[in-house]
Amino acid sequence: MIYPENFEQKIGFDKIRQLVESKCLCALGVEKTENMSFSDNYELVEKQLHQTEEFIKIIQEEDNFPSNHFFDVRDSLKKIRIEGTYLIERELFDIRRSLQTINEIVHFFRLKEEDGNLYSYLSELAEPVCDFPRLTKQIDLILDKFGRIKDNASSELSRIRTELNRTMGSISKTLQSILRSAQSEGLVDKDVSPTMRDGRLVIPIAPALKRKLKGIVHDESASGKTVFIEPAEVVEANNRVRELESEEKREIVRILTAFTDSIRPEIPEILNSYNFLAEIDFIRAKAIFSIDIRAILPVFEDKQQIDWVHAIHPLLFLSLRKQNKQVVPLDIELNSIIHSRREYSSVEENNNTTLNSVPSGTQPCEARILLISGPNAGGKSVCLKTVGLLQYMLQCGMLIPLRENSRTGIFKDIFIDIGDEQSIENDLSTYSSHLTNMKFFVRNCTPNSLILIDEFGGGTEPQIGGAIAESLLERFNRKKCFGVITTHYQNLKHYAEEHEGVVNGAMLYDRHEMQPLFKLSIGNPGSSFAIEIAHKIGLPEDVIADASTIVGQDYINMDKYLQDIVRDKRYWESKRQNIRQQEKRLEELTARYDTDLQKINAERKDILAKAKSDAEHILAETNARIENVIREIREAQAEKEKTKSIRKSLDEFKEDILSTKETDEKIARKIQKIKDKENKKQKPKPNQPKEVKPIFKPDVIETGDFVKIKGQNTAGEVLEVQGKNIVVAFGSIKSTIKSDRLEKVSKNQLKKADTKYTFVSEQTSSSMHEKKSHFKTEIDLRGMRADEALQAVTYYIDDAIQCNIGRVRILHGTGTGALRQVVRDYLSGTHGIHNYHDEDVRFGGAGITVVEFE
Repeated sequence: MIYPENFEQKIGFDKIRQLVESKCLCALGVEKTENMSFSDNYELVEKQLHQTEEFIKIIQEEDNFPSNHFFDVRDSLKKIRIEGTYLIERELFDIRRSLQTINEIVHFFRLKEEDGNLYSYLSELAEPVCDFPRLTKQIDLILDKFGRIKDNASSELSRIRTELNRTMGSISKTLQSILRSAQSEGLVDKDVSPTMRDGRLVIPIAPALKRKLKGIVHDESASGKTVFIEPAEVVEANNRVRELESEEKREIVRILTAFTDSIRPEIPEILNSYNFLAEIDFIRAKAIFSIDIRAILPVFEDKQQIDWVHAIHPLLFLSLRKQNKQVVPLDIELNSIIHSRREYSSVEENNNTTLNSVPSGTQPCEARILLISGPNAGGKSVCLKTVGLLQYMLQCGMLIPLRENSRTGIFKDIFIDIGDEQSIENDLSTYSSHLTNMKFFVRNCTPNSLILIDEFGGGTEPQIGGAIAESLLERFNRKKCFGVITTHYQNLKHYAEEHEGVVNGAMLYDRHEMQPLFKLSIGNPGSSFAIEIAHKIGLPEDVIADASTIVGQDYINMDKYLQDIVRDKRYWESKRQNIRQQEKRLEELTARYDTDLQKINAERKDILAKAKSDAEHILAETNARIENVIREIREAQAEKEKTKSIRKSLDEFKEDILSTKETDEKIARKIQKIKDKENKKQKPKPNQPKEVKPIFKPDVIETGDFVKIKGQNTAGEVLEVQGKNIVVAFGSIKSTIKSDRLEKVSKNQLKKADTKYTFVSEQTSSSMHEKKSHFKTEIDLRGMRADEALQAVTYYIDDAIQCNIGRVRILHGTGTGALRQVVRDYLSGTHGIHNYHDEDVRFGGAGITVVEFE
């Protein structure tokens, strides 16, 4: 079910339909495009998606696919169902060419099926289609290649046209003779030739001379200076031409009627073939449009889910492409269980829109409804429309532009509430129309529904509007439907934080540049940045100050703290991602080393086996040699010279064996020396006294001990014990904490914690080195407003501490002293600062504050 009736106009699908229609070759495809509709039938949608994907392959890989002569002749075929009607030549020619195209398409898929069925879904579509080869041959007997009736279409037509040509030739000769005679008499000019009037050959002549040429006047020129006379000699012949022409027309009608009568029983099957041609035209148009917007077929599953990576709004993509800009991709995940939340963003810079994506790991949780908050014009409505448009396109059988690793699902219903629906005729205000839509949503939404609501709860008094919106959100969540909702209400953000099934999303804002970043951070609520936007557009400062007083400083500070938390979270999540990458790299190295070790062990076994085999061979050869020597000595009967030579050969063989053994022994001795050195290193020195380890007392906290806050992992050093209050230094931050909130940490635990939490990736180290090398030890605040200066100083001091800078200078000028006071108020409450003071009078005096860090 789709709601409301103008759903397609609200999400922009009407423009998509027009673009697809423009790709069609004939009215057949246009009609199919006009009838394209949303479907919740998984098998049907899957088949349509695969058909389009296969046609993209045909366009990109095949050169011989028929794409000419797509004609819509259904009206002509329906007309001849009545007895006595017939097809005219043009209609018959269109049928001939379009039937030939159908035959070629069907033949194309049948050949592919024989070769291995490359296009199974399209081949299935073409399988039941009749190709009518007999019909095309019959038409070829009647029409020539230009679509005119052939002379030999029938014997009677051949006779008529032969006689007609002969008569026309005779008339032409006679007229030429009369014309030459008239020219010699000076009745007509020499450049005049016979012409045709009312189907009869005539001679043009001046009105004053018309009586000198016998014949019938058929016409005169518009100026009256020329009359057209049919000479009396050719009147009878021209009459015969008229008779033959009438006979020709009657014969042509007879031929066409006879042919029409012969195909009338086959009209239903012929119309079915043209339905196939319409499907091909429609699928082809969708495929061409898919190529234009870089659409693909993602993983499509029969369940409710949205897990999109780099999804693109197609209309925005086409619009920005004309301006040589890049479109903003969208990462979004709605599922019964969401395992990871992605941050996706777009920043338009130098006429280019780019994406920043920072995945952040969270515990698996249910997240069916995404509640997006943030500044106006920050991209909330574009996100919502992108989800609605792409899901609708998908279930209309169209491919959508996203990455291959995306996962898509199917919904039974899609409801949307966006824009101003006030109606004077129906007595509806904006809020009344909004509530009417909400009533429909609550009554009809199910776990198979996708709801899209823009500016949820807006249009009425904020307190009651927010309460009604929260009540509606509770019901949507209870019914377990899916949705994307945009809002500004704080109570809805709190609801999303506290209830499973709803997750917050924030459109981020750059407070430095005072402009939206078009970044969506899933998992955190967003701010409307009303104060910042008011500053940017130049609203009077006293108005902004009064508004801040009315709403309260706590509310404004809460908004800023929330932004800081989001910023810090993004920073640490990026660090966590770097750590994950390093861990993955270590796992890959470990796996590779394990593989190499196994390979080395296998080679070692092979070497040992070969050595054993060689030793056995040497032993056998030695025994054989000794037995041979004994035998030779016996046979020589103890002759001295012979015995000496035999003993000498035996000694040489023995020396060869011993030299090999000595080499092996040298290697063994070297290995043993290396092992002895390693053992000596591991053994403690005999004269070194054993270190007496102090006894660890977990209940006693003293100065110099290491402690951590219960439930936390960060350890700090105890600086001072003041009764039940303990002064602890966590890095450069000192805090006074009650002793019952602390627990003592042993040195072993501290080492483990250091090992676990002080891992700094190579990428992080290089990033910090680069930041430190580019850090400037001076910042200029002159010309800034107080809140802008405070924000700039906050980030600057954070970076200085992070880069371990010893001393910086802050230029604020003298002026009224307001900037100087704001800066010093901030510095007085910031940890990690040793002192601050005015610069020397020679270098700026009170206009510059010098800050020295601990």
